Amino acid sequence: MATRRFSEEPAFVLHRYDWSESSLVLEVFTRHHGRIALVAKGVKRPTSQFRPVLLPLQPLHLSWGGDAEVRTLKSAQWQGGHVMPTGEALLSGCYLNELLMRLLARDDPHAALYDHYMLAVQLLAERADAQQLILRAFELLLLRDIGLLPDLAHEGNTLAPLQDGVFYVLGPESGLRAAHEDDTHALTGEQWCSLQIALDEADPLIATLRACVGCQQALQPQLRNLLHYHSGVRVFKTRQLMLDVQAMGRPRASPEAASTNLQTTP
Repeated sequence: MATRRFSEEPAFVLHRYDWSESSLVLEVFTRHHGRIALVAKGVKRPTSQFRPVLLPLQPLHLSWGGDAEVRTLKSAQWQGGHVMPTGEALLSGCYLNELLMRLLARDDPHAALYDHYMLAVQLLAERADAQQLILRAFELLLLRDIGLLPDLAHEGNTLAPLQDGVFYVLGPESGLRAAHEDDTHALTGEQWCSLQIALDEADPLIATLRACVGCQQALQPQLRNLLHYHSGVRVFKTRQLMLDVQAMGRPRASPEAASTNLQTTP
C-alpha cells in the first residue's frame, strides 16, 4: 500500500520537543487535518533548511507523509503575511497555542477555528493594546467550535431567554444561571446575548472582540474556570509565566510596606 502524502497544507507550529540528537517532534495545527504530530528529521543540525522556518506563531505551508500517529515532515515554507508577535503579545500567542494543545484532539479538523486562530495571531502582532480582548474572543470561539460553550442567550437549566437588567454567571456544567449575591463576576442578560449574536456573525472573531469591550474583566474569570474545567489543569503554564514576568517588572515593596501588607491581609 502506498504511503499517504499531503502537500502545501496551511499550518502553524504549536509546540516542539526533542526526538533524537538531531530531530524534533512538532505538534502542528493544520487547516484541513486539525492537530497532528510530525517528526522533523535532522532539523537541529546547523545546515538544516527547516531551522529558520519551523517557528511558532508563523503561518507555514507543510508537506508530510506517513500513516502512523507521528508522520514525517517533508518540506516547510513560510507562508508570509505578518510578523511574529513580540513581548507580552508573544506570551499571549503562546497561551493560544497551549489552549489548542490541551483542548483539541488529534486529527480532528477545525477549518473555521484555524482561520480564527490565524487572524488572532495577526492581531496580536499588530494590536498589542487589544491583547485581552483578542484572547477573550478567541477563548469563546474555541469553546464554541469544539462544543463546550453553552448557549449564551438562554439559562442553562430552564432554557428560558435571558432577561434584560438581570445578572448571570457562566458555570462549567450548568451553563448560565442567575447571579447570587456572593458572585463577584457577572454579566447582564444584554451582555451575554450580545456575545451570542457576535459569535453567530459571518466574521465572528472581530464581532466577538467588539462585544467583549466593557465586559472582558468580568468575562475573563468565568471563561478561565470553564477552560480549566475542560482541560483538567488548575493554571495554564503560559498564564503563570505571564504573571511571573509582570511581577518581575513591578517595583519591590519596602520591608516596612511588606510587613504592613502581611499584617492587613485577611
